[in-house]
Amino acid sequence: MEDFLKTLFTGQSYDQNNFFLIAGPCVVENESLVMQVAEKIATISQKLSIPFIFKSSYRKANRTSMGSFSGLGDHEALRILGKVKQTFSLPVITDIHAHEEAAMAAEYVDALQIPAFLCRQTDLLLAAAHTGKIVNVKKGQFVSGASMKFAVEKIRAGSEEKGLKPKVMLTERGNSFGYTDLVVDYRNIPIMRGHGVPVIMDCTHSLQQPNQTSGVTGGNPQMIETIAKAAIATGADGLFMETHPNPALALSDGANMLKLDLLEGLLEKLVRLRAAL
Repeated sequence: MEDFLKTLFTGQSYDQNNFFLIAGPCVVENESLVMQVAEKIATISQKLSIPFIFKSSYRKANRTSMGSFSGLGDHEALRILGKVKQTFSLPVITDIHAHEEAAMAAEYVDALQIPAFLCRQTDLLLAAAHTGKIVNVKKGQFVSGASMKFAVEKIRAGSEEKGLKPKVMLTERGNSFGYTDLVVDYRNIPIMRGHGVPVIMDCTHSLQQPNQTSGVTGGNPQMIETIAKAAIATGADGLFMETHPNPALALSDGANMLKLDLLEGLLEKLVRLRAAL
């Protein structure tokens, strides 16, 4: 495991040979939900010795419809994420969408995530690197694993120009082959690991069915276990899963989130698979 990840997980009881987990609800809907989910996942991850980073977006900027929920308000949502960090002693990650958001979000979280559609945005990548935080870049649905080396190079350059040690991760989340579905090419996991960075599999967004004529993104959550098992088998360092107590009532990406009650059973299987490999 990378040194910056070991530092991130200081204080957690975990197996260093295990995969790490990034998980939480898609977006900060309200404080009660976020705290409930964080506590539940923290308990499960501690039980299974899985290093855990809590994830929720303080704002969703890339929604299909104008009427879709985008957030509570930036500062209120970031305050809630900061409360998760303090209450449960957990590292926290959230998305940013523009270069001016990097410094603001960095005051509350340990890691910044670059959405897949924005993985080529140089000013955004450099601003994230300049904060000194870990930067997780999601591979664009239109980008190959090999070409993600340029995102890594940008973050490394941005860190070094500020005298900081680069801390970058990449996430696979599928490629578009048609208008309303995604396909995962598992070759991208070893290819992106070849860039010298940890690689994560996004087990939920890779099952999205975007651009539906209804204006609401669809999904195939019944395939989350299949995606996760294949990712472990092909060498993923970490897994990303969005989860919610009742995905049908979620305000964002409910169609592809994992029901929270199913998380522990799935992780138990994945820990056994990782140990076998």
